[in-house]
Amino acid sequence: MNDLDKKFEKAFKIASAMTKKLPPDVMLHFYAYYKIATLNSFMHMPSGDDAIRNGFKLNALIQFKDLSKEDAKKKYIELVEKYNNIKL
Repeated sequence: MNDLDKKFEKAFKIASAMTKKLPPDVMLHFYAYYKIATLNSFMHMPSGDDAIRNGFKLNALIQFKDLSKEDAKKKYIELVEKYNNIKL
């Protein structure tokens, strides 16, 4: 596991434990970066019963579709650092 993967894993654990309320657009960025970083394709149909929420998730994925897995991991780590005032 390389350094980026270790930081990403640590960032995911921190983000998963966050209790702070974040704006919906920030949450969608977290979602999209994570999905792009961990899936083999940016095209992922969000699951859930809320069509509007799924639409927002899909829109976030489309907005960042040109990001590489590595860049998505870096962006995810940056968000965790920003909203937790830490440096990973």
